[in-house]
Amino acid sequence: MKHILAFVLLMMLAPMAGQSQDMNLYQRKQLLMGSDTLPYRLLLPENYDPTKAYPLVMFLHGAGERGNNNEAQLTHGGKLFLRSDIRQQFPAIVVFPQCPANSFWSNVQWVYDSVTKKRDFIFPEEAEPTYAMLMVQQLVREMNKQFKIQQDQQYVMGLSMGGMGTFELVKRMPNTFAAAIPICGGANPANAKYMKKTAFWLHHGDVDAVVPVQLSKDMATALQQYYSTADMQLSIYPGVNHNSWDNAFAEPQLLPWLFSHKRK
Repeated sequence: MKHILAFVLLMMLAPMAGQSQDMNLYQRKQLLMGSDTLPYRLLLPENYDPTKAYPLVMFLHGAGERGNNNEAQLTHGGKLFLRSDIRQQFPAIVVFPQCPANSFWSNVQWVYDSVTKKRDFIFPEEAEPTYAMLMVQQLVREMNKQFKIQQDQQYVMGLSMGGMGTFELVKRMPNTFAAAIPICGGANPANAKYMKKTAFWLHHGDVDAVVPVQLSKDMATALQQYYSTADMQLSIYPGVNHNSWDNAFAEPQLLPWLFSHKRK
């Protein structure tokens, strides 16, 4: 009986051990910039060949994953890029930086109405980048120095705070990214003119109680004037709250769409 129980326990723990081992495929790294440090995790392609150029994917996490443990940023999205079919079909260098606890990817102010219990986000049209955003920009440059990056296949995606950061990173580096996937994010529609060289697929839940879906709708409207249908899409998920990243990650065409774009 003891042997049977031990076997069952082993079988229950095996998937957890495998999952932990998989996450360890993301190498622990850090970017030093002045006196500050930006932790990040780095996933290299299977059978990585340093003489070969690969696409680059930057993934920006949400506000709940801020800190300096260099782990929390993999909570949402980390498993997606570990899928064997994804790694085989889309070999790429994938980077998950971690925003400091006292910072934010994008320069945004938010106001909470205690009566309506709704948040209002204010994105300045012209504002200095946060220090976290400056470090992410430097990280993109460092990746291009350290590795052979396919210059026409650099991408950025993120969720919530990271969705906002996705818009802002494209704005700050307008000639860098071929495509971007902001999930439950937002930005100032007036800044769409700085993003017109990058294809966008926006995602949002229509009952998002944290980041209003109208932010994605407004950005989609602002971006549409620059794009064909293939290069600007908006997916609204009925009945979905803030966790629309689950729906986005389940989209079978999500990464095929991303990697199909090349910077012109």
